[in-house]
Amino acid sequence: VSRPARAPVRIPSSAPPGRLRIVGGDWKRTPLPVPGVPGLRPTPDRVRETVFNWLGGRLDGWRVLDLFAGSGALGLEEASRGAAEVVLVEHDRRAAAAIDATLARLRAQGSPRAAQVQLRIADAVPTLAALAADARRFDLMLLDPPFGAGWLGRVAPGLASVAAPRARLYAEAESPEALAPLIEASPGPRSTDASVSAVGGVCRRLGDSSAVRGETWQR
Repeated sequence: VSRPARAPVRIPSSAPPGRLRIVGGDWKRTPLPVPGVPGLRPTPDRVRETVFNWLGGRLDGWRVLDLFAGSGALGLEEASRGAAEVVLVEHDRRAAAAIDATLARLRAQGSPRAAQVQLRIADAVPTLAALAADARRFDLMLLDPPFGAGWLGRVAPGLASVAAPRARLYAEAESPEALAPLIEASPGPRSTDASVSAVGGVCRRLGDSSAVRGETWQR
């Protein structure tokens, strides 16, 4: 996996704390509530735009797993852009209730895509095991866990069991070192295991949701 050297860059969020919006697709400009949950760091609009440029814009037919949904911004963005199935996993009940309220509002507006989003109030590791046992497979996996708790290392061993062929993986972390378990767990470009074909990541500074250090990997 190539790892280009990049200087830290500042990417300002276009929404103040407590307010967020979907930036593209069928639900563009839909507001998203952000509850005051400790450690919750919604991905800023411009960072999400960068992610979807990497993915190619539209995600028609993709199956998406967001293991640390938080505000739901990343997963709902995928649904808005055509994903056929989105599974949102969030263990905090306040954060999950905010996501559920957004989904209820979208359903009330008659959006058929809202039915394609499943919200699970659960922890990431047992959810991975349950999805693998049900033979569920995903084209895109999103990982934006609480910083400083080693979550990426905990979930990395189970990702291959739910990855569809040529799946993509995107993660956010507090440092390049924290992303290392994902790089190590993903097969190289010459590997016969073609489960994860590309890995992307971004590092954000602790305590500053508007400061982003871009570190992206792709193969």
